[in-house]
Amino acid sequence: MKVFVTGVNGYIGAVLAPYLMERGLSVLGLDAGYYRDGWLYSDNRHLAFSPQTINKDLRNITEQDLEGCDAVAHLAELSNDPLGQNNPQVTHAINHKGSVALAEKARAVGIKRFVYTSSCSVYGAGTGEFLDETAKVNPQTAYAECKVLVERDVGQMTGADFCPVFLRNATAYGPSPRMRFDIVINDLSALAWTTKRIAMISDGSPWRPVVHVEDICEAIYRSLVAPEDAVRGKVFNVGQNSDNYRVRELAQIVAAEFPGCEISVGPPSADNRSYRVSFDRISTELPGFKCRYTAKDGARQLHEIFERIQMSDDTYKFRAFTRLKQLNYLQSTNQIDGDFYWR
Repeated sequence: MKVFVTGVNGYIGAVLAPYLMERGLSVLGLDAGYYRDGWLYSDNRHLAFSPQTINKDLRNITEQDLEGCDAVAHLAELSNDPLGQNNPQVTHAINHKGSVALAEKARAVGIKRFVYTSSCSVYGAGTGEFLDETAKVNPQTAYAECKVLVERDVGQMTGADFCPVFLRNATAYGPSPRMRFDIVINDLSALAWTTKRIAMISDGSPWRPVVHVEDICEAIYRSLVAPEDAVRGKVFNVGQNSDNYRVRELAQIVAAEFPGCEISVGPPSADNRSYRVSFDRISTELPGFKCRYTAKDGARQLHEIFERIQMSDDTYKFRAFTRLKQLNYLQSTNQIDGDFYWR
């Protein structure tokens, strides 16, 4: 199987490409290159499994780019809520319209399997009960709205000639060479390493499901190789029930991994994004899938990486490891325009 992986040089993509190649799949990557400035560490795995990559904006993909591929694993979108809110119009142009156009082109060239990485953020402001894939979505941001719209529009293409799969990932964590420090466990771990203090700006009461980046890769792999009837048109929450936490509980897990780290909490936040998610369906209906890691494992792995590279505070704060910082930098230095196209 030859898989067209979009966002191959992103946080998940940099882990996914070697993951798929190790399992015998061929990978053709695509990436716009916004985050090429950031590379946290190197190892033999990522050097040995380096895919051929097309450097192109998602919005400029042609049918010719997809020729010869058997499947698509689509990651390439503007990622996370603050970034999406910064420019909702561009977020919709890339994340919604660009993703639907990609699916249409994939179907036109005869690609049947289309794995879309959605997000548990579509659940938005929950009431505290566990939400499964049949729960009403309640997006609170442009980023989450686009996920809902792509699921709707690409889902309508489902048929004998097209087999989309929708993976609603919990909040990712864990090491990647293309690191992100704007997601909760990674950020808390970096704070613990560089300052020995986690100073929370809220009371940490919101619920967040989390999932290891390699478990996301496993879900994508299983979605690619599963029998069509097992996954056609299905939505799967990606994670495990035991990894639903309040944010303050995640802070405690991280602090326990970093000796001498102290925690302080702030007042309740006006941010109403809080949701607990059920992962029963993926554990029973996606053939071969099982999560291998916990939040505690992720904190330990991050600690090991930070120690190995002797990560400094400057590295933690480097713009390329935070999505919004990097895109603001590229705009302010006149490298990309207002629509996020390279100049």
